[in-house]
Amino acid sequence: MMKLFVLFSTVLVVVLADAPLHAQKTREITKQERELEKLRKEIAAFENRLKESEKRERSTLETLDDLEQQSALIRQLVTKLKEEEKRITRDIDDAKNSIDGLERQLVALKNHYAGYVRSVYKNGRVYDIELLFSSNSMNQLLIRIEYLKRFSTQRATDLKKIVAKKEELERQNDQLQETLRNERALIAEKTKEERSLKNKAAQRQRVLNRIRMDRKTLRQELSRKTAAVKRIEQMIADLIEKERKRLEEERKKREAEAAKERERLAAAGQPVPILSIEPTGTFARRRGALRWPVSSGAIASKFGKVTHPVLRTVTENSGIDISVSVGTDVVAVAEGEVSLISFIPGYGNVVILNHYDGYRTVYAHLSEIRVVEAQKVQEGHVIGKSGDSVAGSLLHFEVWQERQKMDPEAWLAKKK
Repeated sequence: MMKLFVLFSTVLVVVLADAPLHAQKTREITKQERELEKLRKEIAAFENRLKESEKRERSTLETLDDLEQQSALIRQLVTKLKEEEKRITRDIDDAKNSIDGLERQLVALKNHYAGYVRSVYKNGRVYDIELLFSSNSMNQLLIRIEYLKRFSTQRATDLKKIVAKKEELERQNDQLQETLRNERALIAEKTKEERSLKNKAAQRQRVLNRIRMDRKTLRQELSRKTAAVKRIEQMIADLIEKERKRLEEERKKREAEAAKERERLAAAGQPVPILSIEPTGTFARRRGALRWPVSSGAIASKFGKVTHPVLRTVTENSGIDISVSVGTDVVAVAEGEVSLISFIPGYGNVVILNHYDGYRTVYAHLSEIRVVEAQKVQEGHVIGKSGDSVAGSLLHFEVWQERQKMDPEAWLAKKK
């Protein structure tokens, strides 16, 4: 009797404890569904643009941009679908465990009730009366009356509990089947998107090959790169101004707090410390020792003036281009924060990291981005994957100190 009471109490506590967790889980699933739907709409928008470009004459470079952005979105969608698949797999395992637990509880209830039925059939209600009359004291009699009353009430509710458990078991089985159907649909969508990504990669490669053979388009791409350099310069300038305002607000706040503290210390006759603001980063001390943004690859184009291999025109390179296989992990060269994520024609997908004290790094021609704006990153954190460009499969990398472009080779550690 007592064991059964403890069993039901435990089940109730577990259900109540899981309620907030279930609500949180539901919110997370809803958020994931919204993110997936947003990605699907953005991918569809680019697909419409690509179809429109077939109907009217659009620049080959514009088509390349659309393909690049759409491919990045599809990769992002596939990644999220894989995460969703893992979540559903966990939900299926949890559901199966829950169903197993319910089945065990149902068996226990049925066994308890069957035992009671056998006892009544064997002994009849006369046994209960004999139990009461055999009490040694009034106190024992009252205890036995209460026990039999509770025992009888418990038996009367056992049938209801058995029915409730059975209904819960059937409900969870239905949910499990629905989850399994969702998993199958998700796997089908993931397979479709992976196939689409492969087709887009082939289409993009064909466009790249056409561009590389067309001197006119190459000149257009060179102009886009010059414009991209100006765009990066403006982005850096905007980030510096934004950072300046933020730091100014923080400085004023600290000074106000320090003034109050000085007044308090002066009133108490204690020495007043001098306010000093220490640098927040260590990037400056890493010159010549920074880790490389990719684990392999060679410098294909150096910092400064470079001559185009086909057009023979001289342009300015704001960073270095590292020749590396498409899909190579690109990592943060030092601790920092993601300041900006953007797409720039000529540079493709771009990520800018803030390393504090005025230092920033730029990573361009990314085929995939694995971070979000304002995210804190540690040295070696994967921020994305390298991609392809008109100039070949490479990563473009820049180092900035305030508004000044620095030669990244002077900052990166020497390769052994």
